[in-house]
Amino acid sequence: MRWLEQHWYRISPLHLVLWPLSVLFTALAALRRLLYHTGVLAVTRMPVPVIVVGNISVGGTGKTPLVIWLAQLLRERGYHPGVVCRGYGGSARGPQRATIDSDPSVVGDEAALLARRCACPVWIGAQRAAAAHALLATHPECNVVISDDGLQHYALARDVEIAVIDGERGFGNGMLLPAGPLREPRRRLASFDALVVNGTALFLRETLPSDVPPFDMTLRGKTFYDLLNPAQQAGPEHFARQRVHVVAAIGNPHHFFNHLQQLGLSFTEHPFPDHHAFHASDLAFAGSDAVLMTEKDAVKCEAFSSGNFWALRVDAEVDLELGELILRKLGK
Repeated sequence: MRWLEQHWYRISPLHLVLWPLSVLFTALAALRRLLYHTGVLAVTRMPVPVIVVGNISVGGTGKTPLVIWLAQLLRERGYHPGVVCRGYGGSARGPQRATIDSDPSVVGDEAALLARRCACPVWIGAQRAAAAHALLATHPECNVVISDDGLQHYALARDVEIAVIDGERGFGNGMLLPAGPLREPRRRLASFDALVVNGTALFLRETLPSDVPPFDMTLRGKTFYDLLNPAQQAGPEHFARQRVHVVAAIGNPHHFFNHLQQLGLSFTEHPFPDHHAFHASDLAFAGSDAVLMTEKDAVKCEAFSSGNFWALRVDAEVDLELGELILRKLGK
């Protein structure tokens, strides 16, 4: 899959070869959305407001850090949020709760991370409506549901839609799958309640719909923790004279690599496919003093940490006006 992604973000003759399939994908996606919009396919509305955080492109854009930020904001404002997500990469099939002790191979790496960071109930399920029903049945105190991804799961009615956009990669060649990275056409952006741009992208903001408010988001973090002993923490200076290897199995690994370079670190980078199921052999680098990784990868590597595995904790820094916008919509 990664070889195909490389063609999405550069001029390539492969675009022309795959273009007919993109036309078919576009037509089927439009038909599917129309069937939900007209009621031919059933849409389930929850008894509480639903906020969907997602993107129109394939790959990571920063959705999960934004969900964590949003859950914290809602708790601070007196709400009792719950989170649902697909549980991608996990073996669970039906709705299931993810907890701080859940096995990532069962519930998925993102759900395991959300359960640790959100401080609220987290449920997984390929069918978002079923997962939301299970969450509310088990946790009746929840009065708002946040869906991590799920923009294209129209069976779950939503009250607020937020699109997260990768400020570094944008929309690639602007084509739909499989010729490009888009799941839906760019005109879909005009129907969102808010657009969140992860990273500086002035060139990108000029092309966004003028009637949908855009907000800036930056991922901040410079403290690492030891996977065997999370209480043991260190700054980037701790690794200054060490032979460092960095792994990243996220949608855009170069986001993470660039962040570490900005912290002044020198390292050998090892990108892996998104949601890669790590094994000890993947991280057995000869002569390595330290292996650094993302929090999402850390939940999968704790079981075989050799004592020199470190994860970087990151937090989303978001324009506070986004929070006020969401609160106003929930108030309605």
